[in-house]
Order: sequence, then structure tokens, then C-alpha cells
Amino acid sequence: MRPGPAWPRSIPAWRGLAVGIVEAAVARLAVPPHEILCWLGPAISPQVFEVGAEVRTRFLAQEEDTRATFVPVPRKWLANLPALARERLRACGADRVWGGGLCTYSDPEHFYSYRRDGVTGAWRA
Repeated sequence: MRPGPAWPRSIPAWRGLAVGIVEAAVARLAVPPHEILCWLGPAISPQVFEVGAEVRTRFLAQEEDTRATFVPVPRKWLANLPALARERLRACGADRVWGGGLCTYSDPEHFYSYRRDGVTGAWRA
């Protein structure tokens, strides 16, 4: 008998991705990674997510193939979080991945963004 559906939820920003939260979530599931269906929810998009060189360096030290997920801009790098998450999932064997196109920063009508608004507070779905 096959196990029923599992719904792990992981909300990693760049630090979570860098320390392996995606890999840990995949490892905890009771199904082979190639059977996992993954959805990447809203996040800051690669067009506006600026990071310092130390973030890029950290990812490149772990996986040189992530070079394409960073685009140089003056004094910073634009980072593609959905692409970084996809790469981590694929490396685990989970290659059925959708989503990742909704930007929390660029869509104030639908999403909260501290980076955009500069205001913090409780926000729940």
C-alpha cells in the first residue's frame, strides 16, 4: 500500500536555501523524490531581489552551477530565489516543480513585503 499525500511546507529565503532546508524537507518525506510534486509559492522576484557579493559567494561555494542565478547590478547582485530552490530540488531528485512566478515585492495588492513597505507586523493567511 502506498502512503497517502504528504504536504510538507518549507519557507526558505536565501539563508534557508543555503543551509539545506529544501534538502531536509525532501529527505523527511516517505516517498521517493522523483514522485514529489513541488510548488514554489510567492517570493521576491529575481528582477528586484538584491543581495551582496557574500550571498553569491556562499552559493557558488556550494554549487558552481548556481552562477546563472545571479545577475550583476551596480554594487549588488540580483538573485533568483525560485531558480535556486528549483536547483536544490532537482539535485535531490525532485524534478516536478511548478510555480515561482509570483512576486511579493512587485504585487502590493496581493502580498506583504517588508522590503517594499518597510513596515513589519503579523500577517497570516
